[in-house]
Amino acid sequence: MSENAPLGIDVNTPNVARIYDYMLGGKDNFAADREAVEQIIKAFPESREGVKLNREFLGNAVRYLTAEVGISQFIDIGAGLPTQSTVHQVAHGVNPEARAVYVDNDPIVCVHGRALLANSPTVAMVEGDLRRPEEIWSRALETGLIDGGQPVGVLLVAVLHFLEDPYEEVAKLRELMAPGSHLVITHLSMRDERSDDTETVRQVYSKASSGVVPRSLDDIRRFFGDFELLDSGKFISAHLLRRFSILGWAGIGRKP
Repeated sequence: MSENAPLGIDVNTPNVARIYDYMLGGKDNFAADREAVEQIIKAFPESREGVKLNREFLGNAVRYLTAEVGISQFIDIGAGLPTQSTVHQVAHGVNPEARAVYVDNDPIVCVHGRALLANSPTVAMVEGDLRRPEEIWSRALETGLIDGGQPVGVLLVAVLHFLEDPYEEVAKLRELMAPGSHLVITHLSMRDERSDDTETVRQVYSKASSGVVPRSLDDIRRFFGDFELLDSGKFISAHLLRRFSILGWAGIGRKP
């Protein structure tokens, strides 16, 4: 992305979506985002690999839910910029008629995302904030791509750690999901042996468009409520899951 940004884009404040894009090798980022990434990598040299493993888990999860479970509609909340191997691209590899609604709370990200997704009739991008889950749900249904009475894959991938206390909001989402739906979560974890490095990352994000709140594994699992947790080994090898665990945790839950 050119440093001569379109009107309304703040190129001097790191943006979490653009940080993620740069971590994945994308071009939709600015110098401030790249500088933030370099600071994060100094604290966690594993972070760039972690972001790629996070993306691999997401892709494998969507592929499994589409091919093995038969889910054909997805809501990706906190999606950021559509980047490599997007949810709809992975789902379309199994079912060309699968639908996806991307949600982000940054209006500039949404404008850019809609431009990138233009001429895609099975895909939409809507503005919404996870702190208002019913509004997100309503806007997703309004696209005409989501049938609220059928199982849906709700994706909260690398987003919950940007919110202070979103347990009630996630519980509301679980309530709105039809039986047979699946919830996919990846989350930055907090481990005692890397507490200093985690604090460095926290400081970097405090200067970005959103702060970050790492959580313990028990606190992350609480987001699933009474959903049945699936074996993560179906979506990523045990070896890679161990490598990922220093940075985060990933899981999928099924609504009974």
